[in-house]
Amino acid sequence: MGDPDNAAFVRRVHDKGLRFDRRRLLGMLGGAGALAALNACTSSSSSSSSSSLKEIESETAGPYPADGSNGPDVRTIDGVVRKDIRTSFGTASGTAPGVPLEFALVVQDRAGKPLSDLAVYAWHCDRDGNYSLYSTAVTDQNYLRGIQTTDATGTVSFTSIFPACYSGRWPHIHFEVYGTLANATSGDGPIVKTSQIALPEDVSSKVYATEGYTQSVTNLKRVTLASDNVFGDDSAVTEMATVTGSVEAGYKATLTISIDPADEESGGGMAPPGGGAPPSGMPGGPGGTPPTGMPAGPGGAPPSGAPA
Repeated sequence: MGDPDNAAFVRRVHDKGLRFDRRRLLGMLGGAGALAALNACTSSSSSSSSSSLKEIESETAGPYPADGSNGPDVRTIDGVVRKDIRTSFGTASGTAPGVPLEFALVVQDRAGKPLSDLAVYAWHCDRDGNYSLYSTAVTDQNYLRGIQTTDATGTVSFTSIFPACYSGRWPHIHFEVYGTLANATSGDGPIVKTSQIALPEDVSSKVYATEGYTQSVTNLKRVTLASDNVFGDDSAVTEMATVTGSVEAGYKATLTISIDPADEESGGGMAPPGGGAPPSGMPGGPGGTPPTGMPAGPGGAPPSGAPA
């Protein structure tokens, strides 16, 4: 996690494109031309009435989604539908240690109506900053990944551990929303929303002061919401969770989100762009091996269709 190449790698693979990067679009075009282009890019999300709730930002799934878009697809494995995601499942075994965290999403439509029977696939890194199925130390694990369906109040929750702060990124949890459980577990989608949950700095600092999170202390000092290349455009205004609890008793994070259940997003993870090597110990990097299902090649070739 301390590799200086990691921050550059994370910046590359988490690039969301011009549709989501308002500041870069304005800088490139300038003036009225920028505003016109911005309106064209966001017309679908701004067409709702002024009384509608603000929709949660769409974000990249990152390079380690395990949703079939960049290597393995954990969604299709028997046992992935579960509340407690601390342990691996299927043919894998192992438990992710860390400070207990239960996180919940409350999913609503743009009018604030709870959306029941949607499926949410959530995943995040462990306390060492590693992603199961991808990072060299845990390619044989699939923990900290799972699917749950929203109840009558639109709520879905997972029992997990507090994720690390790895180099170049603010502490976060990834998720994808699907219209039905069958869509989520079939491997075919479609995805309704891809986004991330941001975790508050004060709580993160308390967690990172405990055993096992040492490197996260340094990494958190080197990143801000403004500098984070995912949350930086609006300081995670629609993505910041409310967190209660303590290190001793564990924490509970809750985020209420608004989505359009009729939307479809391409989602999917991103592979390292051509000419850029992943950091040491990550798939394709020095000492790293691609996860099962990833094509082999010099330096760990990206999957077909990914940036070359």
